[in-house]
Amino acid sequence: MFVIVMGVSGSGKTTIGRLLANQMDCRFYEGDDFHPPANVAKMSAGIPLTDEDRAGWLAALAELIQTGLNHEECGVIACSALKEKYRHMLAVDPGKVKFVYLKGSFEVVLPRLQKRRGHFMKPGLLHSQFTALEEPSTALVFDIRQSPEGIVQKVMEQLWKT
Repeated sequence: MFVIVMGVSGSGKTTIGRLLANQMDCRFYEGDDFHPPANVAKMSAGIPLTDEDRAGWLAALAELIQTGLNHEECGVIACSALKEKYRHMLAVDPGKVKFVYLKGSFEVVLPRLQKRRGHFMKPGLLHSQFTALEEPSTALVFDIRQSPEGIVQKVMEQLWKT
């Protein structure tokens, strides 16, 4: 199984993803690490990515998932997966790819981004992420105001029910 922890930047994808991977005894993958340099440069300059910009990045993540599943591995990926068509690309085997949506309001997420240092995703891009976000209808949904440990515990309980 691969679990994609999704949501806007600053929602806690990396924190939850690392904890979840540890609980599942799986490898954790930071989706941002798969962005090509041109994407990182655009985001660093405060320019939102287009669907075209994201295409190669999503293809690389889909290949990672497919290869892992082919080798009967499990993994957890932190990936914004903001649009339904992105999630469709990543769900290479819908029975073995699960989405965990970390849901939070702009007002809750913005202060988190403002405190974060050394990340190419700037707080000024948050509005574009909320604009692009198409909330999933089939993901496990968790309010980001809960503690990371509480979220992971609930994810673990619900993953095995689905």
